[in-house]
Amino acid sequence: MQLTVKGFLSTLTSDQRWGVMVEFDEVEPEKFGRLVAAAPDWVQWMG
Repeated sequence: MQLTVKGFLSTLTSDQRWGVMVEFDEVEPEKFGRLVAAAPDWVQWMG
């Protein structure tokens, strides 16, 4: 899962990446929580 998310995020601008993550957290908070638990370094991917 990490590689898929990382690959997707790498195609976006920094602003788009943050927008996707904020929207994901708002729409699917449980799934977002699982992502954060599975990939605690996700914030580093946002740079």
